Amino acid sequence: MNKIFNPKPETWSEILKRPTKTIDDIEFTVKEIFKEIQKKGDEAVTKYTSLFDGVKFENIEVTTSEIEQAIATIPDELKNAIQLAKSNIEKFHSAQKTTKVVVETTEGVNCWQEKRPIQKIGLYIPGGTAPLFSTVLMLAVPANIAGCNEIVLCSPPDKSGNINPAILYAANLCGVTKILKVGGIQAIAAMTFGTKSIPKVYKIFGPGNQFVTVAKQLATQFGVAIDMPAGPSELLIVADDTAVPAFIASDLLSQAEHGTDSQVILVSTSKTLIDEVEKEIQSQLEVLPRKTIAEKAIANSKLIFVENDEIALELIDEYGPEHFIICTQDEDFYVRNIGNAGSVFIGNYTPESAGDYASGTNHTLPTNGYAKNYSGVNLDSFNKSMTFQKISEKGIQNIGKAIEIMAEAEGLQAHKNAVTLRLKNLKI
Repeated sequence: MNKIFNPKPETWSEILKRPTKTIDDIEFTVKEIFKEIQKKGDEAVTKYTSLFDGVKFENIEVTTSEIEQAIATIPDELKNAIQLAKSNIEKFHSAQKTTKVVVETTEGVNCWQEKRPIQKIGLYIPGGTAPLFSTVLMLAVPANIAGCNEIVLCSPPDKSGNINPAILYAANLCGVTKILKVGGIQAIAAMTFGTKSIPKVYKIFGPGNQFVTVAKQLATQFGVAIDMPAGPSELLIVADDTAVPAFIASDLLSQAEHGTDSQVILVSTSKTLIDEVEKEIQSQLEVLPRKTIAEKAIANSKLIFVENDEIALELIDEYGPEHFIICTQDEDFYVRNIGNAGSVFIGNYTPESAGDYASGTNHTLPTNGYAKNYSGVNLDSFNKSMTFQKISEKGIQNIGKAIEIMAEAEGLQAHKNAVTLRLKNLKI
């Protein structure tokens, strides 16, 4: 890890730069695959599944018998853990329900707002070396609470043509309506345009590699919404001498093992802590099964010393971390004042892993600095807000004159006439 002491504010943007890669070559590939799937549908999906995943099969939809067989292979201990996580996620997201907002803005002018679920949702769940069945819970649970009609899940098959059993178990448990053995760019394109086997959806959720990320961004050009722009996983910890070095190191490594392009940063007011954490990282790294991946991510990461909490906060807000851990004596200072973070974890016994799995908050969060202007996934991510209004005769008389004046000032005579006709009718 790179140690940096008392960096000047004018150097922060360079120091905090993410290890992102150019998307020029990726974008060309994504556009070509989108074009082909738009024209050829399932035929193109099958072609690219064979090319990228090395499997070919007639039916890409997971059958009921496949789900039952997968469930039978899962240990009860894992099933219980998934059920506990699901329960906590349900509790937290159910609490986010809001009632109808009703206001009489002027006598006779009644306005209200109601939530309506997005009817067709697409979930992308990565497979491979880290099959993210936890993400199924994070997305399908709030989609069900919101009342989404269709929940379509795409996940890449393994070399045997199967989806990880834990993904199937979680999807079945959380009410996913259709599961498809499709991954990568072809999955996002298929959910964007719709094919014979894969329904078109209105909004796509879920993480993925750089190809999936670019594909999701391209999907927005074809009328499909996405949860948020996303990139490699990241974590920033602020800590002082009250933090436990072993805990800090374990949290940094928990994010570093996600991928070689992940980034982890420690900001501290203690040089002693920085040295101790560095030693702990090397020690814990040696026993990690994903050591090679974590090592490469650690190489992109930083240990930053600053003089005080005020400077630390300013630097952290400039970065806008996806995950933000606070392990300081004056934790309330950061809790009260942090402006840009996807999800915040407070105290020595609140690991970021808790939010990834079972505390109840959502782990689908903005990365790459988008915490400055995007929220993480929550119940409202699966809803639309619709406004309604009903105006009585008295109401149109109360606001009609103002509408006429404003419409005329903007040169929109038909807008004015729509009110004038009604006001004249009331005088008859």
